[in-house]
Parts: sequence; C-alpha cells; structure tokens
Amino acid sequence: MIKDKRVAVVMPAYNAEKTLQATVAEIPDLVDIKILVDDSSSDRTVGLAQALGLQTFVHDKNYGYGRNQQTCYWEALEAGADVIIMVHPDYQYSPLLITAMASMVAYDVYDVVLASRILGGQARRGGMPFYKYVANRFLTAFENLCMQAKLSEYHTGYRAFSRRVLSDLPLLENSDDFVFDNQMLAQCIYFGFRIGEVSCPTKYFKQASSINFRRSVTYGLGVLATSLQFALQKLGILHLSRFSLQGKKLGPRYYARHIAHGDSA
Repeated sequence: MIKDKRVAVVMPAYNAEKTLQATVAEIPDLVDIKILVDDSSSDRTVGLAQALGLQTFVHDKNYGYGRNQQTCYWEALEAGADVIIMVHPDYQYSPLLITAMASMVAYDVYDVVLASRILGGQARRGGMPFYKYVANRFLTAFENLCMQAKLSEYHTGYRAFSRRVLSDLPLLENSDDFVFDNQMLAQCIYFGFRIGEVSCPTKYFKQASSINFRRSVTYGLGVLATSLQFALQKLGILHLSRFSLQGKKLGPRYYARHIAHGDSA
C-alpha cells in the first residue's frame, strides 16, 4: 500500500510464457494485488501465472488487446484497488518504476501517469526500430496539435491510473484492438484528468511482443482518426459516446454479458 491506498498491477497477456517470470520478479513488494488476464494464449502463460501466485483470469477466445485491458481494469476495481498500474508481461518495460508511478497517483499529484520511452532519449538506444521511432514522433506531434496537449508520447503500454479514472471513463466505447490505448488517453485529456510522465528505459528483444508492420499501419490510422474525432468533438461537430460521461462504463452487467469467461483459472 501507499498512503493507505491499495495498489494493483494488471498484466494483459498473450503468449507471455517466456518473459512473464522476469517481469513478475521485478514487481515491488508494495503491490497488494497482481492480476493477469490471458487472452486465450496457445502457450503455458496461464499455468505459469498460477504458479507465480497471480490472480489469473482467462478469456475463452482471443478478443483483442483492448478487451483484455477492460477485463484487467474491471478485475482490479472489483478487488478494491485504489491505484492501478498496467504493465505488459513481455518485459519490455521494467516494473521497477511501479513505486514511483503509483506514488504519484496515490499522493494525488496526477490522475494518470505514463512511462515515456521518449523522455530521456532512451528509445533508440533501447532498440526501438527507426520506423517505429519516426512514426511515434509524427503521431505524437499530430495528437498534441489536435488535442492541445504536450505529452512526450501517447503510445507507451506502461500506465498508472487512479480508481476514479477507470470508474468514470466510458471505456466500453473503445476499440477491442490496439488503438484502445490511444482512445483511452484521448478520453483522459477530454475529461480533464491530470496526466504526468516519467522517463522509462525500454528493451526490444526477440521475446518481447510487437505488432507487425500491417497492424502498425492499422494502429497509426486509428490514432489519426481518434485525434481528428477529438478535435471535431471539441468543436461540437461530432457527438461521440466515447467522449460522453453517459457512455458505457465498466460494470457487472456488461461484464457478465460480454466477457465470456472471467472466472479465476
């Protein structure tokens, strides 16, 4: 716990057997709740997660990265977490930053904290492919322009949230695919949540998960669309449920109906 707040780490997993143990080994002792949601992996991710003592939940089929996060956040809220940190179990991001990120939320400095690979200039040194670095810089500049923000990057998969953020955002209006990450940040900015960043080294290696070029292009187009939708919503031209507090939020009714298998494995 930090400042009497319960801290949860959630890990959206898909075929993470080779890197899961190294990731879990670096999770600080202050974490009260450790949750892994498996999106129907074909390897031994589930068995290993159970052996490591994680609360493990399994989708009965591959729903996608966005849906996986929805389940992660719902389970963390159900477990009574006050601060929730998402870290990928592919060991691309070091869990050692959890203490700093969780503290910034627990002490009410920020509502959302992002671990940025761009701050500190470590991205390329850590092995980020050149085309991904260029795409990251271009998309981030476009998003900052459309959303009138000043974030160093929108594309990190290492994030901390307060309970209020995950309870208030209409997360069920977002995509089940990778662009969920981007849509969620757009919502955080739209609804005025305070966003902070910390510098984060990253590691690119063979076992680390990475989407292929085709899916990267699909993601990039989704990011551009989200940014334009944000700007048009602000101008009153669009009226999307994604940017309405009356949009669909995480809740037991939706969860029971749409998450096919959420019982602990």
